[in-house]
Amino acid sequence: MTRIGRSDLDVLPLNLGGNTFGWTSDRDTSFAVLDAFISAGGNFIDTSDSYMASIPGNSGGESETILGQWLTARGGRDDVVLATKVSRHPDFLGLAPDNIAKAAEASLQRLHTDHIDLYYAHYDDPDVPLEDTLGAFDSLVRTGKVRYLGISNYSPERISEWLAICEANGFAKPVALQPHYSLVAREPFESTLRPQAENFDLGVMPYWALASGFLTGKYRTQADVDGAARKRIVDGYFSPEGLAVVDELAVIAAAHDVEIATVALAWTRQQSTVVAPIASARIPGQLDALMASIDLELSDAELRRLDTVSAAVVTN
Repeated sequence: MTRIGRSDLDVLPLNLGGNTFGWTSDRDTSFAVLDAFISAGGNFIDTSDSYMASIPGNSGGESETILGQWLTARGGRDDVVLATKVSRHPDFLGLAPDNIAKAAEASLQRLHTDHIDLYYAHYDDPDVPLEDTLGAFDSLVRTGKVRYLGISNYSPERISEWLAICEANGFAKPVALQPHYSLVAREPFESTLRPQAENFDLGVMPYWALASGFLTGKYRTQADVDGAARKRIVDGYFSPEGLAVVDELAVIAAAHDVEIATVALAWTRQQSTVVAPIASARIPGQLDALMASIDLELSDAELRRLDTVSAAVVTN
């Protein structure tokens, strides 16, 4: 297990992403993925109140709803570290204090729980004074509805401002940072956000750690990309430089007799400040490669090879 920042949250160093639940995974398939994850020793699940509002026919909160139904059916709430986010649900946009309070209540109801273990500000809201936002988050912690706070998609400057306001007001400080980071998206995390994580003792949970499936090796041609449910996202990674990263991952994977995704996640997990990369599984069969990354230790030489080839990728 690994500790998240200054918290007492101990997690397996793989964070199961809930963004497939209610989208590419229906309720029954989502239950099967969750059951398999827990059976394999997993305990850390990430979602958002906005998942999957962008899908036609959805209204937001579908992932949380499925997770809540699963928790009710299976029990064991205290054995799971549950993370969700606020600011992007269509009915609860932004980070005004009243909105945060209402959004948190809605998430608690959908999740069928009385507390959220890790509650992220999903995106910054420059229209609301940050002190007001942080006061609302602090209130959730003080009342026990939220155990710990996290930051996602904030600039380094705003992260510094966040911590300064907490210090000045005695507010609950964040313990986690959730940035976009992978072998094909190393910046701006490495140069600007990782120093913030080090300075403020924030445990890092990178999202899109598999680049929406690109780092599994399943997108080798433009035809592969064109037929993907995540085409819009994967297009941003598909390039000769990106494919060279996949090729190097394949060589290392073959040497260890593991999947390409396993190596990609192992590289991310072995980076400074990273606690648990976030990765999703559409079906239970995809979990084996993800879970194998926990025990795979890449050598210094292998890490350098991946560092070198990925340095040529231009981040979009």
